[in-house]
Amino acid sequence: MGFRLPGILHVKKNLLQSLPTSNQVHSKALDVPKGYFAVYVGESQKKRFVIPVSYLNQSSFQDLLSLAEEEFGYDHPMGGITIPCNEDTFLDLTSQFGL
Repeated sequence: MGFRLPGILHVKKNLLQSLPTSNQVHSKALDVPKGYFAVYVGESQKKRFVIPVSYLNQSSFQDLLSLAEEEFGYDHPMGGITIPCNEDTFLDLTSQFGL
């Protein structure tokens, strides 16, 4: 298993750049504990998941982030990263992480 650190650092840098300023923080953003981040998953209706940042170390999750970048760029109007896959696929994938 190999880690793609340059990819993680690139994603982290872009996530930090896309964070809202303090006067733009939505109430949902306040309920994300330290060490976690929000993602939105689904095809027609998006469901919000709060997941550990340790998922960024998983190559299969990095692949999902690459798909999100291809489809949405870094414009995620929901306030969290929007992942372009169905909910069942996302749950199957993340359940394999065992974290």
